[in-house]
Amino acid sequence: MWMKLHEYQAKGVFADAGVPVPDSKLASTVDEAVDAAEDIGYPVAIKAQVQVGGRGKAGGIELVDNAEEAREAAENIIGMDLKGLHVDRVLVEGAVDFVNELYVGVTMDRNEGEPVAMVSTRGGVNIEEVAAEDPEAIKREHIDPAFGMQPYESRKAVYEAGVDREVAGDVASVLRTLFQLWDDSDATEIEVNPLMITADGDVVAADAVMNIDDDALFRHPDLAEMEDEAAEDDLEAKANEYGFDYVRLSGNVGIIGNGAGLVMTTLDLVDYYGGQPANFLDIGGGAKAERVTNALDMVFSDENVDSVVFNIFGGITRGDEVAKGINEALESFDEIPKKVVVRLAGTNAEEGMDILNTDLVTVEVTLEEAVQRAVEYAEEEAQ
Repeated sequence: MWMKLHEYQAKGVFADAGVPVPDSKLASTVDEAVDAAEDIGYPVAIKAQVQVGGRGKAGGIELVDNAEEAREAAENIIGMDLKGLHVDRVLVEGAVDFVNELYVGVTMDRNEGEPVAMVSTRGGVNIEEVAAEDPEAIKREHIDPAFGMQPYESRKAVYEAGVDREVAGDVASVLRTLFQLWDDSDATEIEVNPLMITADGDVVAADAVMNIDDDALFRHPDLAEMEDEAAEDDLEAKANEYGFDYVRLSGNVGIIGNGAGLVMTTLDLVDYYGGQPANFLDIGGGAKAERVTNALDMVFSDENVDSVVFNIFGGITRGDEVAKGINEALESFDEIPKKVVVRLAGTNAEEGMDILNTDLVTVEVTLEEAVQRAVEYAEEEAQ
């Protein structure tokens, strides 16, 4: 799995590497936010520090021109619930007077087995939507990891994306720096969206995403120190306490499985059948009833979840133990908070099916049927 840095943390790393970022200060109170705005100079942006997309549309980012507006914005944002996440800090940042917005990023292309650098002139919007609607708008350059990104490769990606030649050299330089950070930090993903171009031709990283491979943190003590602050919320903290591999996503179909591959397959099927996954939650092999109960408690605690699909294939994990855990968890509620769909297969699956309280759960024989039913339940609940 990976550790996700907050925007302010990622921008600190970017700035140390030489990527231009706006002047900014972190604030946890309204007074601190106003003081920071005064120090930086108006106009400023006040930005909720939670790891979720679409903060601006959800009211988590406000642009202000004076102290009165800064105080009002800080009062609105600090303490708000933003897509199920509590906002306890804001980044107060100098506003950028831009004329264009770009996207630049680096990740691993697992199909090709190589890192890939990406550039698009469609910055400032959800890049996943751009990829789905107009994939040609994102130019990709695969990098041989043995040699790293060469200057001609960064220039090629930038020019092919259609970036204005007056700033292409600076954008290419930022892209090379991001790739070097990605490589040096054992990152899984680094991106800037948007990379803003000012009227004076300056290039400024107005946002920052940086995710680090958990298993590599021992090599990066400076990044490992950020882990506690980077922990997203109570659910992720609870996942660490329970020893789960957990990632919170933006959808409404909760997913629980035993094994990373099985959970990823379930996520893909939820997407395939028109749903939106709310999480990745792997309870691991050999899960006993208590562990299953903890997993359901976690998913039920996510206010965005409208239904849950439980996908268990028994090997080390026994189907009857899973069924006991599901029953124990659900029977503790006066009213089941979310509809639960269960698919059991493998070791002691038949015994598990006999144990399951079908008054509390919907049981499906195949994974496809289970996912489709969970997506239907989520759609009904969301209406």
